[in-house]
Amino acid sequence: MPDIKSRLQHYLNPLHIYCRLKSCGLSSQTAIRMTAAYERLYRVFGLNRQEG
Repeated sequence: MPDIKSRLQHYLNPLHIYCRLKSCGLSSQTAIRMTAAYERLYRVFGLNRQEG
């Protein structure tokens, strides 16, 4: 069973966010713009780090 950190990394991943926005009915262009803004924050706060 995946630990909480692995689950959070999956659910907070920008590609996962994009897919969820698309499944909610947003257009591709809107989902891409929102995901791009989110991805900048994702990288700034270091949520994409892979540790041991």
